[in-house]
Amino acid sequence: MQLEIGKIYNGKVKGITQYGAFVDIEGGGSGMVHISEIANAYVSEIRDHLTENQEVKVKVIGINEAGKVSLSIKKAVENPAPPRPKRQNDGQNRSKPNVWEPKKQTPPSEMTFEDMMSRFKQSSEERMCDLKRSTDRKNGTRRK
Repeated sequence: MQLEIGKIYNGKVKGITQYGAFVDIEGGGSGMVHISEIANAYVSEIRDHLTENQEVKVKVIGINEAGKVSLSIKKAVENPAPPRPKRQNDGQNRSKPNVWEPKKQTPPSEMTFEDMMSRFKQSSEERMCDLKRSTDRKNGTRRK
């Protein structure tokens, strides 16, 4: 059977590794679903999402020159990630537009890669500013 890129097939999980799952596709052929293509949320342990001999729908997202097939479970799902919720202050606190409210912490399992990267950049920038301030204070006292 000739697999086509972009088509969705039924398959069965035949093996699970740290980096992905191997799936046999109905009608012939097999491929691998990388850990990043299993779910829309962050996946740290594949076995939390898949089991061997589980029936899954997969989408062929690529075939390289050597004939290795790349599959995606999250792209085969008809309804992608739910729409983002409206901002907390929409329609509220119009009289106080500059009111700061702490951001609610989302658990890592619900965070997207972009959210994690943004949080990392912010904390890194804060730490660098604190370090620079501390260093400037120390250098300033030595010069007197």
